Amino acid sequence: MNERMRGLGAKKSIIRELFEYAKTVRAEKGADAIFDFTIGNPSVSAPKAVAEALTHLIETTPPVILHGYTSAQGDPAVREAIASYIRDTYKAPAEADRIYMTAGAAAALCISFHAILNPGDEVIVPAPYFPEYKVFVESAGGTLRPIPSLQGSMKPDIDAIRAAINEKTRILLLNSPNNPSGAVIDGESLAALCALLEEKSETFGHTIYLVGDEPYRELVYDGITVPYLTNYYKNTIVCYSFSKSLSLAGERIGYVLLHPECENADDVYAAICGAGRALGYVCAPSMLQFLIPYCLGRTSDVSIYAKNRGLLYEGLSSFGFECVKPEGAFYLFLKSPEPDAYAFLEKAKAHGLLFVPGDDFGYPGYVRVAYCVQSETIEKALPRFSALAKDYNL
Repeated sequence: MNERMRGLGAKKSIIRELFEYAKTVRAEKGADAIFDFTIGNPSVSAPKAVAEALTHLIETTPPVILHGYTSAQGDPAVREAIASYIRDTYKAPAEADRIYMTAGAAAALCISFHAILNPGDEVIVPAPYFPEYKVFVESAGGTLRPIPSLQGSMKPDIDAIRAAINEKTRILLLNSPNNPSGAVIDGESLAALCALLEEKSETFGHTIYLVGDEPYRELVYDGITVPYLTNYYKNTIVCYSFSKSLSLAGERIGYVLLHPECENADDVYAAICGAGRALGYVCAPSMLQFLIPYCLGRTSDVSIYAKNRGLLYEGLSSFGFECVKPEGAFYLFLKSPEPDAYAFLEKAKAHGLLFVPGDDFGYPGYVRVAYCVQSETIEKALPRFSALAKDYNL
């Protein structure tokens, strides 16, 4: 066997381990024995349009089409619908023959890394970051190089990224809105980062790609907008998933979008198709592909997440905890009252609270609290957070 693969399978991610721990505690002691804020599983129902579209497809589409293979890179009409939506909504460059349909954003990222990276190449990512990035990058032969974001705002530290870029840098990976901090990269900062990539690409004599991981694009608050990456930099790959916006996490549908004016676009797209082929990621789930044109621009009820954000942020702040106020996504990044976030987690467990240490997101001293739960769960949990704060005399 491959020992590296055995190791990955034998040890689950910390998020999954804690999620399973919560299930065990609830089974043994009851539903209110533990309040689980570990996993980013959407708690809001999918919009009504999803069920209506699926019913329509099942009733009107021949099974050989609905459940049969599409083209390896995805159905042409579906890809054109997505490209048209991006052009109309974001006024951004997008073409159907530069889109590759995938089983979610994870597949999109793996395809992109395998398409671009050669052994020894580096991927720079602002920390905190989604822990699986390291697995995805290393599986493609690359090295993940985290750069700590600015304290407080959790925005990318552009000066630190400038200092980190070197002859091995091949990709800058951005996740906005960010998991786990909820931070959104504004247009001015994005423009500065893209100018930096242009400069460094010229300095080192090879293209440095911008790869965006954007499953939370629509989940934003307070009128904030998320800049569309292909409006800022031509050597861009966008990895998108409908898992969060439509509450379809288990259905696994998304896409890779390559900027149509990317340098050597034909070859890069061929590499994307080749990576999809090599990894076995061809023909994303057909029925879910056909669903997408009916649901573009639709989202689950984001106001519920906004309510949860307010309950949690205001409650924890009133108890004396220091938190990063989320601008998007459905996570709150909470500063641990002690340097060791794992020790903080163990004290929280004693109060029936469960969240994920920031160490696993490349940012020690913090924890991620996922508020994609029922509002009632947060309301019930707040007294326990209050008791936890008293343990630290906050």
